Amino acid sequence: MPDFPKKARVVVIGGGVVGASSLYHLAKKGWSDCVLLEKNELTAGSTWHAAGNVPTFSTSWAVMNMQRYSTELYARLGDEVDYPMNYHVTGSLRLAHSKERMQEFQRAASMGRYQGMDIEILTPEETRARYPFLETHDLVGALYDPHDGDIDPAQLTQALAKGARDMGARIVRFCPAQGVTQHDNGTWTVHTPKGDIACDYVVNAAGYYAQRVGEWFKPYGGRTVPMMVMSHQYLLSEEIPEIETFTKETGKKLPLLRDVDVSYYLRQEKHGFNLGPYEPNCKAHWATDDDPMPDDFSFQLWNDDLDRIEDIVTDAMERVPALGTAGVSRVINGPIPYAPDGLPLIGPMPGVKNAFEACVFTFGIAQGGGAGKVLAEWIVDGATEWDMWACDPRRYTDYTDHDYCVQKGMEVYGNEYAMHFPRHEWPAARDRKLSPLHPHLQDAGAVFGAYNGWERANWFAKPGDDTSLEATHTWGRSGPWEARIREECEAVRDHCGMLPITGFTRLKVEGPGARDFVDGLTASRLPNEGRVSLAYFPDARGRCLTEMSVMVHGPDEVGLITAAVAQWHDAEILSRQAPDGITVTDHTKDVECLLVTGPKARDILSKLVEGHDLNLPWLSASFEGCVAGQDAALLRVSFAGELGWEIHASPEAMPAIWVALLAEGVKPFGMYALDALRIEKGYKAWKGDLSTDYSLLELGLDRFLNLDKPQDFPGKVALKAEAKVGSKKRFVTLIVDAGNADAPYMSCIWHDGQIVGETTSGGWGYRVNASIALGMVRTDLAEPGTELEVEIYGERCHAVVQPDQPLWDPNNKRLRA
Repeated sequence: MPDFPKKARVVVIGGGVVGASSLYHLAKKGWSDCVLLEKNELTAGSTWHAAGNVPTFSTSWAVMNMQRYSTELYARLGDEVDYPMNYHVTGSLRLAHSKERMQEFQRAASMGRYQGMDIEILTPEETRARYPFLETHDLVGALYDPHDGDIDPAQLTQALAKGARDMGARIVRFCPAQGVTQHDNGTWTVHTPKGDIACDYVVNAAGYYAQRVGEWFKPYGGRTVPMMVMSHQYLLSEEIPEIETFTKETGKKLPLLRDVDVSYYLRQEKHGFNLGPYEPNCKAHWATDDDPMPDDFSFQLWNDDLDRIEDIVTDAMERVPALGTAGVSRVINGPIPYAPDGLPLIGPMPGVKNAFEACVFTFGIAQGGGAGKVLAEWIVDGATEWDMWACDPRRYTDYTDHDYCVQKGMEVYGNEYAMHFPRHEWPAARDRKLSPLHPHLQDAGAVFGAYNGWERANWFAKPGDDTSLEATHTWGRSGPWEARIREECEAVRDHCGMLPITGFTRLKVEGPGARDFVDGLTASRLPNEGRVSLAYFPDARGRCLTEMSVMVHGPDEVGLITAAVAQWHDAEILSRQAPDGITVTDHTKDVECLLVTGPKARDILSKLVEGHDLNLPWLSASFEGCVAGQDAALLRVSFAGELGWEIHASPEAMPAIWVALLAEGVKPFGMYALDALRIEKGYKAWKGDLSTDYSLLELGLDRFLNLDKPQDFPGKVALKAEAKVGSKKRFVTLIVDAGNADAPYMSCIWHDGQIVGETTSGGWGYRVNASIALGMVRTDLAEPGTELEVEIYGERCHAVVQPDQPLWDPNNKRLRA
């Protein structure tokens, strides 16, 4: 093939809507020397049989941003690239059968307003006015999204492809990628039957074949892509005269209807309907040895399996009786990939330099436009406009084996429209990682949550407490857990509590100049030997990549501790920039951590400790000694904001320490109590308060920073420039006159009828007896005493900005005792 491209800056593997959008957006950013490879024709995978719905609705800030951008792009794309498309912006209605569903809608509408979308909340009467064929007698209300609609997936993909080609990018069809080779300098060769392509970067956009493609990267540090494939059916009805009459009389289509409590969407298709159920009685494909994935499933479907969806179809016909007057003209039953949480994988490929993922899209048409934007930003700029942790491939680590992915994928599909309540823990595929403390926690009544696969105690129930999943179906503060959280917080306040923090990420940086290397990545001062401190790692824009606790063991060895879920993310901040001679190793499984904290902590530990000086000051580290006869290190820190120590010991040693502390009357407490305690201290949580949406200065971390240190750390120029002119936003603590629910993440903050900021976390403070929100507001409104409003599930609650200090123990006297 004479014009076959031998070289490219980026090779995108996969010609669905996401691959085409990635190529288009790379070209838009000036990288036109890129190539897309497709083994068949464009759209041959999930794209060709996709229903083509384009919602903006999401309760994830990142996903809503991505979907909103898609709608904005699709509205102009046809004209922009001179390619006609069928894009119908019909608006959509989501039906609510309960108060809790309406609260979810209010939260999403609030987020949408912040992003500039005029989403409405409707009464049943207003809903029927928008959709005259609808039965509304049992509804509480609905959400109306005027930006929702549907698009032809093939036309969309071809339009993106044309736009990319017009800017100079190349698309090679009927040319499967067959493998990759990485060279010592980090560049790649992609192998195809038509020849090899040398490139700087590779993108896995292979849809439901992404796991197979991902296997090629294992020799270079990769892992098995966490995904599975679901069978999704939708029905096309015969034409219905009433629908035809409606369209002719009004000149428009019906809004897209979603009955989310029953779990289906219903869309007008020409003069009939498209009905798409997400049934609990769902089916995975290509998940067992007797159902292997074929080498090529291009433009293919499975046989109908209507028994699975019979109940949902019946319910839909009762909701819209006109549907029941027509027969079924066609059934589409095709593969859709699912990640364990139903969100896509977009970003750096874990463990592999110069490789990226843009795959496992369950809603690829709706998210494809935004995904291409995000992927191009990752590659070209090294960072994305919006914090995209919700979709970052590194959010999953070593626990996502095949069984886990299948179980979680089926759970997500069967609960596609389920509400994600703050105290609800999804039950499928649990107990992936257990510490030796686990049976002791069970004996103490622990109710568990999963953190990077590790089981941690969220709260400790007493006999008779309702620990059912149904009890968690509330947005409110109250529940069987609330009295126990209060007791746990009060024990930490008045006496002593202990919390196992299983799965803390533990990294060690070693080699000549290891301290200087770490110092060159953080804007913070590193501690002296024998001390521990927080260090903040910015990106080139000065925004917050992560926070780590640092212990310097010498010029050639530094230890770091960070969040469990940050394990692969934070390891790569270090390893991807490490020069020759510097190694970054993970010791997470080698050590268990137990936080012992409260005013009686020293008195109790003094009976059990040997070799450690309990009078060392706050933020001291002691590595040689024993607790309850077990070798253990002590760090004098406490995320709960009380006198306390973290005990670090081998997992096998920790049960003896636990038993000894329990015998001394120390009360176990859980992660929910810790969250309440840290909010009272204004301590920030990673990927809630601390994210790349904010700079280190906006976050109010000034006291942790040394912008004048000699090292040229990332973001130094940006942070110094921001310090000179001042930040536009500022982190604040608010006391909120909340009702029975506290502010969730990304609640709007209002002032004089305008949105002026957003919450980053919220909760009840049991020591200060108030509802607290942490968040970002315009700098001019960050003054203590400023009165604002926080929108909590549709209700605007009076709030007051507090002084820039902890609400509890503002001078840290209890911590330093």
